[in-house]
Amino acid sequence: MPPHHVPLGFVFRSRAKEEKAPADKAQVTDSKQTRDPQAPKGRPTPKRSEAQSQRRSVANTSLSRKDAAKRQREERRQAMDRQRQALASGDERYLPARDKGPVRKFARDYIDSRFNIAEFFLPMAVVILVLSMVRVGSLQSIALLLWLVVIVLIVLDSILSGFRLKKRLAERFPDQNRRGAVAYALMRSLQMRRLRLPKPQVKRGERP
Repeated sequence: MPPHHVPLGFVFRSRAKEEKAPADKAQVTDSKQTRDPQAPKGRPTPKRSEAQSQRRSVANTSLSRKDAAKRQREERRQAMDRQRQALASGDERYLPARDKGPVRKFARDYIDSRFNIAEFFLPMAVVILVLSMVRVGSLQSIALLLWLVVIVLIVLDSILSGFRLKKRLAERFPDQNRRGAVAYALMRSLQMRRLRLPKPQVKRGERP
C-alpha cells in the first residue's frame, strides 16, 4: 500500500501561523498596555492621578521626617521649660522622676520646715578656711577645733533628722514605696535653703 504523503506546505504553513499568532497577540497586548518603569512587575500601569499621588506621598514622607525631628526638638525644649518652671513652683506634673510623688514631697517639706546644721556648712567652711590661713597658732588651733565640731554636729543632726523622718514616713505612707526618701531628704539638707530645687513650699517651723 503506497505511503500517504502529507503536503510540506501545510506543515510549514501551520507551524508558522502558530508561531506568528502568539507574537502578534503579544505585540497587540504590549501596544495597548505599556508598563510604567516605576510600576511593580506583573501589575498594571497606574493612572496618572495615582502616580502623582504616589509621588506626593513620597515627598510628604521625606518632609514629615524633617518635621518630626524638628517637632521632637521643640517638644524637648518645651519639656525642659516646663520642668524648670515646675522646679520653681513645685508643680508635680512636670517635676523630674526623682522629685515626683507624695513621699518625696513630704520629705522635702519636712527638711524645709526646720533648721538643719548641714545647710550652714558652706558659710562656716569659708570662715574656718580663712582662720586656718592666718599664720597665728592659736587661730589655726581654733579653726581645727571648729572643723571637728561642725562635722560632729552635722553627723548627729543628720542621724536625728533621718530617724524622725523615717518614722513620720512610715506613719503617713505605710503602703507606699519609701525607698530612698530619707537619703533624698538628707542630701537636700546639705543645700542652702534658697538654692534648693524644687523650691521650698513651706516656711520654717510650719508642720508639713
